[in-house]
Amino acid sequence: MAEAERIIGTPDTPDAAGGGKERPDAEGTPAGEPGTGPAAGAGTSGTGEPEATAGRPRGRRRIAVLFAVAAFAYALDLISKLIVVAKLEHHPPIEIIGDWLKFEAIRNAGAAFGFGEAFTVIFTMIAAAVIVVIARLARKLYSLPWAIALGLLLGGALGNLTDRIFRAPGVFEGAVVDFIAPKHFAVFNLADSAIVCGGVLIVLLSFRGLDPDGTVHKD
Repeated sequence: MAEAERIIGTPDTPDAAGGGKERPDAEGTPAGEPGTGPAAGAGTSGTGEPEATAGRPRGRRRIAVLFAVAAFAYALDLISKLIVVAKLEHHPPIEIIGDWLKFEAIRNAGAAFGFGEAFTVIFTMIAAAVIVVIARLARKLYSLPWAIALGLLLGGALGNLTDRIFRAPGVFEGAVVDFIAPKHFAVFNLADSAIVCGGVLIVLLSFRGLDPDGTVHKD
C-alpha cells in the first residue's frame, strides 16, 4: 500500500510538485506556459479565483469518472454472473464461436484465470486492499486516463470480491463465477477482463510518463 501511495500520491500544493514534471491544464497544456496552469504569474485562474480553487472542480470530475467507470464495470460483471448462475450453471456449455469460444459456468476458488486455488483468503485480502487504496487516494487524482484505468481496476476488484464474500463455501472463501471459455485458455469473467484492461492501460500510461496527478515526466 505504501508503494501504491508513492506512485499515485501527489502534493496538495502546486509548488511541491518538484522539478522534471509538468502538469497539463484542463485542455492538456503543460503548466508553466503563459496564462495557463497553476504556475501562471498572477496565481489566479481565468475567472479571478485562486488556481488551487479552480483546480478542485477538475479533480472532482476525475473522481466522478473513476467511480462511474467502476460502477459500470461492477454492474456489468454482477449482472452477467446472475444470468450465468440462473441460466447456464448445471447446463451444457453454449458455443459462441464453435470450439474457439464458449460460455461455460465454472466456480473458481483461485485468483484470476483459475490460478492459486489454495490461497482464496489471501486473494480476498488483496482485492480488499486494492479497493481501499484506490478509494483513499482518489482525491489526489487529476488524470482522466488514470481515472479510467483505476476505475476498471476498482470495478473488477469489487466484482470478484463480492463473490468471495457472498458465495459458497463461505465468507471470504467464496468461489468466483467464471464463464468466458476461449479454446486453450483459462476460463474467466468480466471482472477479470476489467482488471487486465486497467492494468494494461496503467502500463501504457507509465511508459508515456503520465502520472496519476496529471504531471508528465520530461525524461
